[in-house]
Amino acid sequence: MNLEVTLAGKTFKNPVTTASGTFGSGAEYEQFVDLAALGAVTTKGVANVPWEGNPTPRVAETYGGMLNAVGLQNPGIDLFCKRDIPHLKEKGASIIVNVCGRSTSDYVEVVERLADEPVDLLEINVSCPNVKEGGIAFGQNPDALYAIKAKAKQPIVMKLSPNVTDITEMAKAAEAGGCDALSLINTITGMKIDIHRRKFVLANKTGGMSGPAIKPVAVRMVYQVSHACKLPIIGMGGILTGEDAIEMMMAGATMVSVGTANFHNPRATMEVLDGMKAYMERYHIEDINEIIGCID
Repeated sequence: MNLEVTLAGKTFKNPVTTASGTFGSGAEYEQFVDLAALGAVTTKGVANVPWEGNPTPRVAETYGGMLNAVGLQNPGIDLFCKRDIPHLKEKGASIIVNVCGRSTSDYVEVVERLADEPVDLLEINVSCPNVKEGGIAFGQNPDALYAIKAKAKQPIVMKLSPNVTDITEMAKAAEAGGCDALSLINTITGMKIDIHRRKFVLANKTGGMSGPAIKPVAVRMVYQVSHACKLPIIGMGGILTGEDAIEMMMAGATMVSVGTANFHNPRATMEVLDGMKAYMERYHIEDINEIIGCID
C-alpha cells in the first residue's frame, strides 16, 4: 500500500498534515502523536516579530464547530528558528511553516529568514479573518505575491480564504503570481451573540468558523479550484475521519490538513491516517494517488 504523495516537488510519506493554528508547532501534541508518522507538521503562523494576539475571550463553540479570534499569536521568527524547527527535525518530522505578517515587507522578512532553514514548504497566510491588517486585500495583490516568491527558496503554498465571491479567481491570481501550491479553505467569518448578556461572545466580535460544519463548503471549493487551475492543493475544513480525508482528496486535494478535530481529540491526525488506510484496504486501493481528483 503506497501512501506517498508529491506536492510542489516535495515528497511526503503520506497525505496527512495539520492545519495551522491547531497543532502549535508540534511539541504540544507529541505525547499523543508520532510527529514523524505524519506527512508533515504545519506550524502555527509565525511573523517577523512576536504577536500577542487578540484580547480574550477569543474562542467559542458553535454547532458542529468553533469560532476563533486568537489573532495569530506567535513567538516571532527568531525564537521559532532557534526552538521549534530544531525540535521538529529532531523528531523526524517534515515541516510546513505558516507565514503571517502585516505588510509585504513583513512576509518577505520571514521568508528570507527561513531561506536556509531545513523546512519543506512555506504556507503564506494572507486570509486570516481575525487579523485586521493584510487579509484579503493583500491576498489579491499580485505584486505582493511576486515579491514573496522572489525571496523564497522553498516552494510557496498560498492559503486561500473562502470569504470571497469566487475562490477560483483567487486561485488563478495565486497561480499567475508564481505560487507552487494552494491550501484551502481557511476559516469562514462568523459571529456569535450571548442573548442573556446581550454581548458578543468574542472580544473581537467576529472570528473564524471551523470544524465539521464547514466541510461541505470546503469540499466544494477544493473541487472548483482543482478544475480552475493546475496547482496541487492541500485540502482542509472539517476533516474529522479518514473518510472525510478521502472525500477531500477525491474532490482534488493531494494532501489534507486536520485542524479543529485536534482540539477535542489530540490523536485525531493518527486516527484520520488509520481510517484512510482502512478505506484503502476495504476497496483494494494500492496507491493513494489513484483517488486524487477522481470525481469529475
